Amino acid sequence: MRSPNFYTYAFFKNHDSSVSLPKGNLAPLFIIKGNQLSAIVEPGISLESSQDNDEQIIKMVLNHDRVICEISHQITVLPLRFGTYFHSEAALLNHIETHAQEYEQKLNKIQGKHEYTLKLIPQKIDEIAMPVGASGRDYFMAKKQYFEYQKSFINAQNEEKTHLINLITVTFPSAVIIQQHTEEVRLHILVDDHEQALLKQQVVTWQAQCPHWQFILSEPLPPYHFV
Repeated sequence: MRSPNFYTYAFFKNHDSSVSLPKGNLAPLFIIKGNQLSAIVEPGISLESSQDNDEQIIKMVLNHDRVICEISHQITVLPLRFGTYFHSEAALLNHIETHAQEYEQKLNKIQGKHEYTLKLIPQKIDEIAMPVGASGRDYFMAKKQYFEYQKSFINAQNEEKTHLINLITVTFPSAVIIQQHTEEVRLHILVDDHEQALLKQQVVTWQAQCPHWQFILSEPLPPYHFV
């Protein structure tokens, strides 16, 4: 008889064993305990049976994140990627023992901390209405003024962004990951739990200093980007 898969959400230190397990994806969660580390698992999940069902996969991804988030509010966990599973309890325990030192080092780094994502969305440049019936010199001057306004606006945005990134890297050294996208900038910040109020105050201050950007701060998340 084939052993069930053990879908694995996270690892944690054994002394952090006081945890209330949330609802799993399909079945109840339980803990498999090793010598130093434990794993939070759900038996019987097969990703292969759902690989052609996009709706089911999306549901499983959302449940994966939900479970890790709920547990991370109770204890420090090492979150695992979606789709991590082991074919047997023995294989899981062997993996934990083989990588115990590596995983403990990662857990020590994130102990008592959460990740926040700060999104910076550029404010849109206001359109300037051209003078009604303008032509010739008046129209040219209006277009030139708008071009100068656009240039000044974009320069101010870039200066604010550079200034902000410098401020954040000084305030939270070695705890910031910056991702620059076409429409926004994302800063992932690792923060001690006792500094959460300070971060929120800082965001208000940074927003006032950067009026050409809209700030959106996430709720506390597991430290996905720092493990």
